Amino acid sequence: MRTSPDRMGSLLLYLVASVPLFVSVVILVTRSDRADGAAGFLVYWLLDIGVGAAGLVALRWRRRWPLQVALLTALPSACLYSVTGPAVVAFTSLAKHRRWQQVVPAAVVFWLCVIVYTRLVGNWVLTAVYGVIAAILLTALTVLGLYLRGRAELAEAQRAAEEAAQAQRVEQAKLSERLKIAQEMHDVLAHRISLLAMLAGGLAYRKDLSPEQTREAALAIQENAHQSLNELRAVLGTLRRDGGPQPPQPTLAHLDALFEEVRAAGQRVEVDDTVDDRESLPAQTGRHAYRIVQEALTNARKHAPGSPVRAEIGGRPGSGLRIRVSNAAPHGAPAGPGGRLGLVGLAERTRMAGGTITHDVRDGRFVLDALLPWEA
Repeated sequence: MRTSPDRMGSLLLYLVASVPLFVSVVILVTRSDRADGAAGFLVYWLLDIGVGAAGLVALRWRRRWPLQVALLTALPSACLYSVTGPAVVAFTSLAKHRRWQQVVPAAVVFWLCVIVYTRLVGNWVLTAVYGVIAAILLTALTVLGLYLRGRAELAEAQRAAEEAAQAQRVEQAKLSERLKIAQEMHDVLAHRISLLAMLAGGLAYRKDLSPEQTREAALAIQENAHQSLNELRAVLGTLRRDGGPQPPQPTLAHLDALFEEVRAAGQRVEVDDTVDDRESLPAQTGRHAYRIVQEALTNARKHAPGSPVRAEIGGRPGSGLRIRVSNAAPHGAPAGPGGRLGLVGLAERTRMAGGTITHDVRDGRFVLDALLPWEA
């Protein structure tokens, strides 16, 4: 089982703080029998060791009450040795977690305790030397605490930045998914509804239809309405997150069925298919190709109803997949509701696939020309 960095750091701090306590234990064990006044010697060092052990226990609360623990461990160091280790660690923790208003008073108290202790065990010269050393040590501990605080704040800022970046990536992914679903809904529904409009228009304006032909047109309308509901349900199903199987998406292999479907609805379509080695075409590329052709046929029905459409599809691995769909472009034809939004969606789809797409009017015909990548 691996030890976390925080746990390892706390263990090292406790080891450092326990060094004076260990020294006190060694002194007690090795010199108790040889010291003059053994009883007093024994009492002092037992008290020293007990207070030092209590100081180690108090370090547990150094983060919750850093000033209180720092003062509690510093004051006994005026006459006891073992508690010096916990006092050093507690003061460093105070410098790390608190501001100058608390660090400076604690440093003064700690320094005065060092002066008192050295005065009790030595002369004035030793006291002055230890006073200078203590001042330097306390300054170094303050700098160390500030450094550790800076590192902790930097790590927290980096963590917050990473979390914000991750949240932004999640939101971007959600937005991208919504845009993809909206594009799929447009492609599917525009195709189906335009077919319904064509079939319904035929029933409304043609007076020469026999009862059988009228029945066939009504059945075609019913079938397309049913297909519209099914395809809308399939698109909205991508919003679900239950991990269930997704229905297969249309690819290049489904184009023949698409052409038969629109021809059955009355749209005249001429197809020139020269695709080589279509089995090696990536499924995603085939799906894009299907949607491009589907949208082009929908646009032709909306903006040039009744005019024949020519669809040219060709390509091979290494040269790309080219799609060209053209139809008559009536002069001054209104765009209608949602006009040109399908072309915008196709342009975005093609760009994301790494391809190119253009559309313009040439010799009185509206031509949509797309090229999708197809690696060898």
